[in-house]
Amino acid sequence: MLTKILSRGGPAAGYLAIRYLKSVTLLAATPISLLLGWIIPGVTAGLVKLANSERYRAAKYLGIPQAEELPPALPRQPGDVTTLFRDKSFKRSLRCLLMPVAMIPELLVAVIAVVGAPAAIVGMLLWWLDPGNFSLMGVGVDNWFEALTLGPLQVGAGLWFLGRVAPAVARGHAKAVLRLLAPSPDQLETARLEQRVEELTKSRAGAVDSHGAELRRIERDLHDGTQAQLVSLAMRIGIAKQTMAEDPEKAAKLLDDARDGAEQAMTELRGVLRTMYPPILADRGLAGAVSALAARCPLPVELRIGALGEVPAAVEAAAYFVVAESLTNVTKHSAAGHVDIQLERRGRELYLAVTDDGIGGARVSAQFGAQSDLLGRGSGLHGMLHRVQAIDGHMELRSPIGGPTTVEVILPCG
Repeated sequence: MLTKILSRGGPAAGYLAIRYLKSVTLLAATPISLLLGWIIPGVTAGLVKLANSERYRAAKYLGIPQAEELPPALPRQPGDVTTLFRDKSFKRSLRCLLMPVAMIPELLVAVIAVVGAPAAIVGMLLWWLDPGNFSLMGVGVDNWFEALTLGPLQVGAGLWFLGRVAPAVARGHAKAVLRLLAPSPDQLETARLEQRVEELTKSRAGAVDSHGAELRRIERDLHDGTQAQLVSLAMRIGIAKQTMAEDPEKAAKLLDDARDGAEQAMTELRGVLRTMYPPILADRGLAGAVSALAARCPLPVELRIGALGEVPAAVEAAAYFVVAESLTNVTKHSAAGHVDIQLERRGRELYLAVTDDGIGGARVSAQFGAQSDLLGRGSGLHGMLHRVQAIDGHMELRSPIGGPTTVEVILPCG
């Protein structure tokens, strides 16, 4: 019972005490802040940060997801009062000035909750050292009857404050902070749109980079492979044409070689085209294509595919290449013994997860661009991320050292 009281009352009293210290600091800084706030932009920006800090602490105490923050204070020049009074975040954060008033009774509750029971025990045991100067329940104690009567009452009252009153007051304070300092619906919508614009800007840049790299790869494959085969083919046909009259057998052999070269060029060209949009997607659909990838993987693959419905071609291609690249990374780098693939439709989204039981440690680091990590991974993961972001999807990589590694992808299907 006592442990339960302490587990509830301890954090509540601590939360209220820290709020009191902040409120005292705020109260001391308020006069000079009112005088200099309109001149020094950093003062008003600091008040907004304080409001966000209070919202964060309140949400943390209540055990709820992190509350939405007030947008930063509007940038302004010193003395720019017009911008200051247009700043919705600043006007909301002014409500922090109510905190010193509210914390006076709340501190009293916290002090009673923390000190009440210990003070009662001390008073019960030591009143005889200075009779009349030890008080219990507000009454001076000068005999054992009062000590043994009022002491337990104060212990009970202190534990009641600690276990019931302080948590209720702390919850009320935290809820009031979340309500009074919450950003307005307009601010939330503006912040959401700004974040969306930032995400789209990043995804567009990533898609452009990925597209450029893909074009360079296709150009390199065509130049080094198919084009070389076609040049060789043209040369053989030319030589055969020149020697046909003098040596028909040699010309026939050259034409046979040219035919073999044409078949090889067609094979390489089909390979290049397959990396642009795999024909297996058109022939067997996404489920069949992923099943084929799993069948070709040298590791055991557990495949779980749900009902997919109609999936746009761009989404099919993105999902296919994510699975292909993931299986390639697992085979080359993870030292895994087993792979699990889950693919299913969740409402208007396609969900894909590839998990292996390997050594982990895979990273997608924006700091180093498409460079590989120490195990040679990196560029493939960046290509997957850019391909997913290009169609407004979301990819999450979880790969702690020692494994397992999971690549989760959510792709919108319209």
